This record gives sequence, structure tokens and C-alpha cells, in this order.
Amino acid sequence: MEKKILNIAIVQARMNSSRLRGKVLKKIGPLTCIELLLKRLSKSKLIDKIIVATSTNPQDKILYNQLSEMGVECFRGEEQNVLKRFVDLLRNTNATNIIRITGDCPLIDPLLVDKVIKAFLERNVDYGSNVNPPTFPDGMDVEIFSRHCIEKINNLNLNQYHLEHVTSYMREDENILKYNYKNDKDFSNIRITLDEEIDLGVLNSIVNYFAPNIYFTLEDIINLYKENKSLFKNVHLNRNEGAEMSSGQKMWKKAKKIIPGGNMLLSKRAEMFHPLSWPAYFDKAKGCNIWDLDGNKYLDMSLMGVGTNILGYANSDVDNFVKENIDKSNMSTLNCPEEVLLAEKLIEMHPWSEMVRFAKTGGEANSIAVRIARASSGKDGIAICGYHGWHDWYLASNIGDNDNLKSHLLPGLEANGVPKKLKKTSFPFHYNDLNGLKKIINENDIGVIKMEVIRNLQPTNNFLENVRELATQNNIVLVFDECTSGFRENFGGIHLNYKVYPDIAIFGKALGNGYAITAVVGKRNTMEAAQNSFISSTFWTERIGASAALKTLEIMEKNKSWEVITNIGKKIRKIWLDISDSHDLNINISGLLALSSFNFESKNNLKYKTLITQEMLKQNILASNSIYTSIVHNDDCLEKYSYHLNQLFEIIKKCEDEVINIDTLIEGAICHNGFYRLN
Repeated sequence: MEKKILNIAIVQARMNSSRLRGKVLKKIGPLTCIELLLKRLSKSKLIDKIIVATSTNPQDKILYNQLSEMGVECFRGEEQNVLKRFVDLLRNTNATNIIRITGDCPLIDPLLVDKVIKAFLERNVDYGSNVNPPTFPDGMDVEIFSRHCIEKINNLNLNQYHLEHVTSYMREDENILKYNYKNDKDFSNIRITLDEEIDLGVLNSIVNYFAPNIYFTLEDIINLYKENKSLFKNVHLNRNEGAEMSSGQKMWKKAKKIIPGGNMLLSKRAEMFHPLSWPAYFDKAKGCNIWDLDGNKYLDMSLMGVGTNILGYANSDVDNFVKENIDKSNMSTLNCPEEVLLAEKLIEMHPWSEMVRFAKTGGEANSIAVRIARASSGKDGIAICGYHGWHDWYLASNIGDNDNLKSHLLPGLEANGVPKKLKKTSFPFHYNDLNGLKKIINENDIGVIKMEVIRNLQPTNNFLENVRELATQNNIVLVFDECTSGFRENFGGIHLNYKVYPDIAIFGKALGNGYAITAVVGKRNTMEAAQNSFISSTFWTERIGASAALKTLEIMEKNKSWEVITNIGKKIRKIWLDISDSHDLNINISGLLALSSFNFESKNNLKYKTLITQEMLKQNILASNSIYTSIVHNDDCLEKYSYHLNQLFEIIKKCEDEVINIDTLIEGAICHNGFYRLN
């Protein structure tokens, strides 16, 4: 009679690991990880059958095919719904118990597996393991649960996390009878799992040490650890880090290994908000909501695309217009007519201007403007005020005596890689400091004044008018950088409010409502100097950006978006002031009304900022201490934000009064400070 199958081992394995892609097929000694695991697990005396469960993700097909060729029974199910994978698998078996082993445990000890199974059967529980709390090395994890338990859970409405991490739910549910198998001594600090590149090296060292024997025991490994701890170079890694991290955090950790800095923009780094819990990546966004890689929906009361989305994320009118033009082709040998139409519109909005050049990014547009201004003035020297990007011409201002960046006005921006010969070509001055600017002009051969019209401070003593006059008197080209300020307080550049007109103005960020488009607008006699210099790039001619800008400007003009976002900014500032006053906390508010930020007058300012982000995330709100407003930030958004912020300010007040120690509230490291603005 055929033996009745009671205990089935399910080995969960997939290729799409966020930290070590394809790890289950990595070589450990002469075998792949999954081969080594299956050979060792086959020595178990209490397991009746072994099945490898992988997903229907196309990347897992290679794993499925290789195992099938080896004669290993495999099952493919949904990648993100492990519960369904278990249920579907059980339908084809008569198993009463499932032993769960993960594919990253190649050195699993069959003797230990049998001990856990035996303890489970003797106690007649629904779930058993050796991981809660762990006392065995990471990589010796064994879990077992009954068929009845999985069928019961299948009738519950689990969230996405628990659908993917089913046994985590079993450990948490108080109604599930459970048992944890403990070791006499705690060896949970030893790491013999495969999750990082460094783990692979350690595993190979262990296997090579015992070669050709692949059936060494856990006791053998522990003895090796005691004799040669230096071999275990991965003990600094946290146990079960992958299971506890969100998909976004996993990807961010991986990104920092393969992308310098982790991403393309300092302002979007997780460390700028909350190093350990910021979602980092988005799956989709709409209005003022963002969905992360795990399907969690957040209200964005933070950067709104770093100020790019005044009309909200994925504005249907803008997107549909762009899609229509994409269908006609984004690129061709010929030029797109949209760039001419957009140039006409920008000149109409700025009657002092006569010509326009386009680019994709703010840094590019600033560099184009500087090149044109230098070509027009015939001089290299630039007096600068504000933040203008990452290019050499700008960071040259940070090349100081003995490279002592801390003595300069931009201590957070490194000038490494910028040619030292550019020293004394860019000269920073403070906002509202006209005498400081005059001194720079008198002592240097200045051909360009490059500045933000406004950021944190209001102009005083006719500062902007005096700068314009100073530039005119000295034949200096005046350039206004409105990448950030443009379209936030009027329909166009904020300089229009002050009736002070530059020779060149730069626009970006909000111009395309999330699509890459920037513009350099200027007077004809200045802009024509571009013809005497080489300024050219293939993708400055693509159609998407110009199309998005045309539709964005149309909607802005129709809805008077600048009035809407300024009004919302006023409401947010009132929320900050009312809440801080009610809790007797001192804060400083700065920036444009539609782009405001606050700081606590406290030595713990950064810790409080981190706490706000940390706790707001638990309420599914993205927030720190600054907000770019958009027309989709309605009163319901503000009410939800205000309610939770008020609760946090109450806690912060207790921290200030030393009733609570702020350090006990921060989960992980505090956020980074970033670099400082000139004005």
C-alpha cells in the first residue's frame, strides 16, 4: 500500500530577490544553493515529500525548468500572495502538515528539522517554529503548521503584508495555538543564510571547509564558529532584516550598492526623511496620493514631486494631451511645432522677453543661461545668490583656500571633481546684501549676476531694483533663476510681481506638471549670443515636455492655480502657527506661501523632524517640515494632516519639557540635514 503522505516540506524559492538577484541558483561549493538545500533536507526522517514552491513571475521560469529537469517536484503560484500559493498547493495533496523552509537556508540541518516537527506533533498545536524568538543561527529557520490552520486563515481578510508573509500572521494571531522550539544556548547571532553577497562568501567558506562532505551538522557549524569566528564575516548584518523591511526599503538598500548615492536627486533620498521607514519608491500616484511598492496609499503633504506637480499627480488633461502627441511620435528627424508654440506663450507671459531656449532639467537650464550670459558679456566672473544646481560653474564657488568648504556659504555642497582652475570664477553673495554684491563687482571682473528672485527672505530696501540698476550700470547680464519660484505666486515668474525685469529668466519644475521641461527666456540682444557658442542636445528637441508645458499652462491660466496654491499655503501656515501656539512651541516659518517650511527653535529640531515623518507614516501621510502645495490639496487633506500633526506637537512639547526623552521615540537614525540655502 502506498505510504500516506502526512508531512510535506514546502521550500519557498524565487529568483527576484531584492538584495541578491537569482540567489537560489548561486553556486555554493560544487552545487547551487537550492541543490545543496534539497540534498541536505532529503535526509530528514519525518518529511514524507519535498515540493519547491516558486511564483508565476517570468523570472522564476528558469528556476522551475532547472528543478524539473532534476526531477524535483515544483509548483508555481502567485508571487505576492503566498497564502493563495499554499492553498492551491494543498488542494493537490493529502498533507496534514506543512513544513516551511525558505530557499535562502542552504545549510538547513535535517536533524534540527525533525526535532521541530517532533515537538510540533507532541504538543498538538497549529503552528510551530524555532524562530520566535530565535535561538538558532539565521539560516536554520524551520516552521510547521497544520492544514487546518492554513484553511482557517484563508477565510480571513488579510492585508497585503500578511498575504505575502503568512507565517508572520500565525505568530501574531493570539487565537492560533503555537509552540517555539528553543536551543539550550543562544546562537542567533551566527548568520548562515543567503541574502547578501557577503553571505555567499561565508557559505562557500563553510562548505569548502567541510568538503567533500555536504552533510555536516549544525553542531559542526557552531564548533567551526567557535574555532574560527573570523570566517563569519557577515555577523554584523541584522537577522530577518528582509522580512521586516518594506519593498521600498529593500530596493533602496540595493540601490545604494549599484547607484552612487542611491538615486539621482539628493532631496529624494530616504535619509532626508526617515532612514529606516521612508517608502523610497512609488508604484503609482494620482492627485495628492502615492502608492508604494507594497500597495500602501499615502497622502503627500511633503514634496509633491519636489515641486513639479502644482496640478497634482497624473493630471488627466495633461497626461491625455501628452499621450495624443506620443501617438504621433515623440521624436523625428524634423522639429516638433510645440516648442515654437511654447516659446510664443512664454514670451507673451513675459513681455520684456523676446527669445527662448528649452532643456529638460533645472541644472541644464542654469548652465545654458550662464553660457549665454558669459558669451554676451564677454566676461567669466559670476556673482551668485541662491541654489542653482550641480554644474561646475556653480560649485566653483565652493573652491576655497585649502579646500576648506566649511568656511564658505554653501557648506553642504562638495566641489570634488570641479577643476581647481575655476576658482575665483563664481562669487556668492547674501540676499539683501547690496554692499556685498557691490564689493564683489568692484574687486572682480564680473559679467553675470545670477540669483533666485526670492526663496526664504523677502527683498528689503528695494534690493531687486538696486540689483537691476547695478547690473545695468556695469554692463552685467542679470539672470533670475525661477526654477522653484515660477508659477507659484502668479502666472509666470515671480519677478513680475516686483516689476523688476532681468536679461534672462529660467523656469522649470512646475512648468510641465511632472514632465521634464525647462525654459531659458531672455532679451534678444542677450539671447542671440547663444549663436556664438555651441549649445545643443538631442533630447532637448523631444515633444513630450513641450506638449506637457502647453497643456499645463492652459490649465494654470484657466484655474488661476497660483491663487489656489497660495491660499492653501496660507491655511497650512495657520495650522502650523495655531498648533505651535497651543502647545507653547516656538517655530520659524520660511519660504513662499505655496512652498513653506518650518523649524523648531530647539537643539532637537532634526530629531523632531524625524519623529514627525516617522509617526505620520504610520497614519499613511508623507510629511516632514516642508510642503509644496498643489491645487488638489483640499480641506479634507488639511484636516487629516492638522489632526495628526497636533498630536505630534503635543508629544514634542513633552520632549521639550523633558517629560519624555526624544531619543526613546526615534526608531533608528535621525534624518540628514542636507545643504544650506543662501537665501
